[in-house]
Amino acid sequence: YCVEFRTESLSHHCALENRPYARWMQYLREGHTVCVTCQPPAMNTDTQRCAGDGHNADGGKILHWEAIGNSQCQGTWKKIRQLEHCSCPLVHSFIFT
Repeated sequence: YCVEFRTESLSHHCALENRPYARWMQYLREGHTVCVTCQPPAMNTDTQRCAGDGHNADGGKILHWEAIGNSQCQGTWKKIRQLEHCSCPLVHSFIFT
């Protein structure tokens, strides 16, 4: 499944990232909608959910995220909705880990 979030804040460290495999962090912006896919092996086999997906959070709850590969690239977002398939552009699509 896929979860759409609206980014509320992010650290300036995201924009400074220039390693080839991590340049996607430069495209993160406050106020943008991003999609995050939950799939194995991040999915818990018992609950069929990914940790941090905001399952019990309403739209007003601010949740924290952190980028893999650069723990200083982090911020907050609010859950918009859960979908079966992501509809965000590829540059705004991510995977739970």
